[in-house]
Amino acid sequence: MRAIVYTGAGGPEVIAIREVTTPTPGAGEVRVRVKAAGLNRADIYQRRGGYSAPPGWPADIPGLEYAGDVDAVGPGVTRWRPGDRVMGLVGGGGQAEAVVVRQEEILPLPPSLSYVEGAAIPEVFYTAYDALVTRARLAAGERVLIHAVGSGVGTAAAQIAKHLGATVIGTSRSPEKLARARAYGVDVGIDTSRTAFEDAVGDPVHVVLDVLGAPALAPHLSVLAPRGRLVILGLMAGRRGEVDLERLLHKRLEVIGSVLRSRGPEERAALVAEFAKRMLPLFESNGGPPKLRPVVERTYPMDRLGEAHAVMERNENFGKLVGRWE
Repeated sequence: MRAIVYTGAGGPEVIAIREVTTPTPGAGEVRVRVKAAGLNRADIYQRRGGYSAPPGWPADIPGLEYAGDVDAVGPGVTRWRPGDRVMGLVGGGGQAEAVVVRQEEILPLPPSLSYVEGAAIPEVFYTAYDALVTRARLAAGERVLIHAVGSGVGTAAAQIAKHLGATVIGTSRSPEKLARARAYGVDVGIDTSRTAFEDAVGDPVHVVLDVLGAPALAPHLSVLAPRGRLVILGLMAGRRGEVDLERLLHKRLEVIGSVLRSRGPEERAALVAEFAKRMLPLFESNGGPPKLRPVVERTYPMDRLGEAHAVMERNENFGKLVGRWE
């Protein structure tokens, strides 16, 4: 089979398509013929040499999310049959023509969605759901601050937060992205190229989804309401910062770290089952517009995936970039 591989650490020029051995499913495993695979910042960090795949996943084949057709099942598989349309999250290897996954970690692809749309769901919607619902316990009537709201995770989080009945405040350095984000549930947009978010957020917020890291730590503690929750999903601007512990104590704040890629199979399976029950039906129209929608900016044939890397590194995309096998 063909697969995207990184021939070394570096820029998009290290991306290549190579023939590799097609994996065989073992007990309880399913092989999926991948039609489309999403691109994520983790793929870029891995390409640069700074974010290795977890043990048990391909070291040189990137890709955290896929959509395709079941093409073979291993012994003991009862949930899936060849021909089923599916999507899912993996620790690596998603940008190959086939990937082997445990049967408990697969979602059915809703009939109304294309493979490209399916490949734009697992990583960002799982991340947003886990952060907002499981970790932060976001409730109706609360205010949530979502950074980089035009990103894949940002557009997913805005939709989920709006569905939960929260007031959604989003930040971006692009006025155009802020304008587009209103269609996905953003109530208040803050252009951080002009104004610091802590000066424009208004009333205190109950939840912050943070991808910035260290430089934003103190401002986040300042804008959180008593018993507020800060969920750290990324460290794009830095990894070491100072915490005002007195502020944490007096406001009874929670600082929560969250990452999906390093979780064990049982924890991943539990998240998949919960998401399937609570969120997956919201992607179906049921006679009206769906409550949740994958946001796809552009698709690329896999032999042009380097172009997608360059677009994401320049922060030009709104929502997801997806590669497809042709």
